[in-house]
Amino acid sequence: MSLSPTRREEYEIPPQPLPDFKLERELPAWQRLWQQGWLRKSLILLVLALLWELAARYQGNDLLLPSFVQTARAFVEGIGSGELLEKVAISLSVLVKGYLLGIVLAFLLTTLAVSTQLGRDLLSTLTAMFNPLPAIALLPLSLLWFGLGENSLIFVLVHSVLWALALNTYAGFLGVSETQRMAGRNYGLKGLRFVLFILIPAALPSILAGLKIGWAFAWRTLIAAELVFGASSGKGGLGWYIFQNRNELYTDKVFAGLAAVILIGLLVENLIFASVERITVKRWGMQR
Repeated sequence: MSLSPTRREEYEIPPQPLPDFKLERELPAWQRLWQQGWLRKSLILLVLALLWELAARYQGNDLLLPSFVQTARAFVEGIGSGELLEKVAISLSVLVKGYLLGIVLAFLLTTLAVSTQLGRDLLSTLTAMFNPLPAIALLPLSLLWFGLGENSLIFVLVHSVLWALALNTYAGFLGVSETQRMAGRNYGLKGLRFVLFILIPAALPSILAGLKIGWAFAWRTLIAAELVFGASSGKGGLGWYIFQNRNELYTDKVFAGLAAVILIGLLVENLIFASVERITVKRWGMQR
């Protein structure tokens, strides 16, 4: 009696065609539009403008609260005359100088902190001392040391950028995994090259967060400083434009200056920082 199993004849079943159906249900047009971030943000701005207009009409006092239409008219007139654009250019030129200098100093300080124990002690001590100190509180000393000019503004801007960026950058460096550090050492990277090619790319989300915070601190510090002591080197920026029109009771121009501050903040956030995040950390899968 044979114990071997009975062999079956091989055969092939041809696959049947799949019925026609869609794997994903197509969304309605309004849902596809709602998924666009720019549309949602624009709708929020329109709602805020409408609430502003209604509140101004209910108030009924243009000196206290001009309407959105009046402010928009003053804004367009300021752009058309070139006065508002000139003030914005003056403020942004000072801001860029102080912001870039603060970035360089923060990079040098954090590089020293990740390289030596003395650097870490120096960073922790200086940030504990100066980070809680408002930048505008240094304005009297800045005027005493550098005089009434651009250098005084740059000094307070560097203070507003340096500590927030240094803290975020150093926290990002500490969060770099040991695997990435070992990979860099295996390639023989040390010192500045180790920071540039290993730590900075791995800590980029924290660095970008620090850059955003530093930008916000620097922008509002600059406007506040210009409001306090006005023009620098015979030229006034956007803060001085707001202050001067407040003295002359042109409230619509005051709100137009404030609108310019807000619009510049929105443009920097949604064009510059959002673009950098999209082509770096989001593209690399480091951020959703």
